[in-house]
Amino acid sequence: MSNLHTEKASGVFCQKFNTKPRGPNCTNASLSLYIEISFCSKRRTTNEKMPPKSSLLSFSRALFKLLLTNPLFSHQRPAGTPKLPKHPSPPRGAPPILPSQTLIFSVERWLLRSSSVFPYFMIVAFEGGGIFRALILLFFFPLLRCLSSETRVKLMVMICFAGLRKETFRVGRAVLPKFFMEDVGEEGFDAVMRGGTRVAMSEMPRVMVESFLKEYLGVEVVIGRELKELAGFYTGLLMEEEEEEEEEEDRGMKMKLKELIDGREVVGFGWQGKDLPHKISSFCKDVHSVSEREKRGWRALPRPKHPKPVIFHDGRIAFRPTPAAVLAMFTWLPFGIILSVFRSLVFILLPYRISIAIGALTGMTNRVIDPINSLHLQRPRTTARSRSCLYICNHRTLLDPVYISAALNKPVTAVVYSLSPVSELISPIKTVRLTRSKEEDRRRMENLLRRGDDLVVCPEGTTCREPYLLRFSPLFAELADEVVPVALRTEVQMFYGTTASGCKWMDSFYFLMNPRPGYAVEFLREMSTVCDGNGRRCAAWEAANSAQAEIGGALGFVCTSLTRRDKYQILAGNDGV
Repeated sequence: MSNLHTEKASGVFCQKFNTKPRGPNCTNASLSLYIEISFCSKRRTTNEKMPPKSSLLSFSRALFKLLLTNPLFSHQRPAGTPKLPKHPSPPRGAPPILPSQTLIFSVERWLLRSSSVFPYFMIVAFEGGGIFRALILLFFFPLLRCLSSETRVKLMVMICFAGLRKETFRVGRAVLPKFFMEDVGEEGFDAVMRGGTRVAMSEMPRVMVESFLKEYLGVEVVIGRELKELAGFYTGLLMEEEEEEEEEEDRGMKMKLKELIDGREVVGFGWQGKDLPHKISSFCKDVHSVSEREKRGWRALPRPKHPKPVIFHDGRIAFRPTPAAVLAMFTWLPFGIILSVFRSLVFILLPYRISIAIGALTGMTNRVIDPINSLHLQRPRTTARSRSCLYICNHRTLLDPVYISAALNKPVTAVVYSLSPVSELISPIKTVRLTRSKEEDRRRMENLLRRGDDLVVCPEGTTCREPYLLRFSPLFAELADEVVPVALRTEVQMFYGTTASGCKWMDSFYFLMNPRPGYAVEFLREMSTVCDGNGRRCAAWEAANSAQAEIGGALGFVCTSLTRRDKYQILAGNDGV
């Protein structure tokens, strides 16, 4: 095939993975793909007639269509029921909301698309109390369906909160905001955000919803159920109405609420007349409600409209824990534990070429995007220092260096800030601990590079689950004149393979416990740390920002100036260990 055809093949392959052609050497892996695409295109352009449909196939399609249109197999709309629009909006008859108005809205009945609070209590049970507490809550779910709303909440509070220490309870701040934000309805959110002052009321305990509403939506006052406590532990009981009023007075909430309401027109959202709480019934001039049927058609709030993005969140559960999803998780759990141990042993004991193939048979999905650009790094060089290479990557899990080593099919050395003894023991590659002392860390990495070791460095210093990049440390730019950026992307279905406050030595096991854990490794062009694209000499921090932008652009992630300390302050209340 001519050079023209090979370059075209490279362009097709790179376009599929949103990368650019990388020269005539980027053709071997993409040539077969181009031939296949070209062949399929020629088949579509031919005028050959398709073979006639068989009578049996035609009969089957007709029968299937008849079953779908039969009233016995399809849900019929009651007579006289108006047809709802695809994405219903808040009530059109409501008067325009003015910035001078105070809005009081129900979190469950207006803001969230689903009024079921079971998933959020399940998160508290699993992340705050452990797997056995979550299993007990799931066992009681059939009974919860038979109880009234008030009794249902009381029973779930008893199961989820009894015995939890108040000081260490951080699920409401570190875990739940991500799930709340995913369930916010765009239509309800738009109505709420038009008001000048917002007051939120919830049927859930205040410790579950307050952080999300105040920090991520900017709500001024949050009114929720209060929990009883004894000797620093939650008893699992809710305060009575008189006790809640005394608690509100102690926190000065009543005074603040009075200041927000006095002299303003108050509008309520989410309640019907008989359901309106007596605390606010005397204040509201108008009250607007929405049915469950209408809320099911609301759109999820898109990420660009988030008042404050949820960049950091903790916890192991990676899915919305509805009863059916939690039942599926517990059914999968015994198989997942065995599969995780088996996958770990395969990576530890077998060569990469064999372990990757076996991992794929167990459901793991691994993708290397344009690795041909990195092959020149393996060519023989004159000195030990010139043979070494420094790879910098975004940090998704502890397995990042392992997957880079597998993609290169050669050993690398991972330099890490914190690593548990268990993770260090089972690691299939060499690991070197850093001390967070800049001078000592520079000395250790320079010695490794001088010996000819290939290093993998994560300049973020900690993992980030969401499509954001933390600020890159400029230390790597002071060690080598050229580095190779590597863009990493992961995929999980049930469990996150990272934690800020849990057992870090379990991170890799949780990731491998997913039914189909996925990793995508993309090697980018080798970049200089001493000169920018225009040949101008640049400082180390400028090279770090350029590397961050390069990786962020390849992944479509947003670059931020947040640091490891910011993450641990939000999720764990400390500076990190």
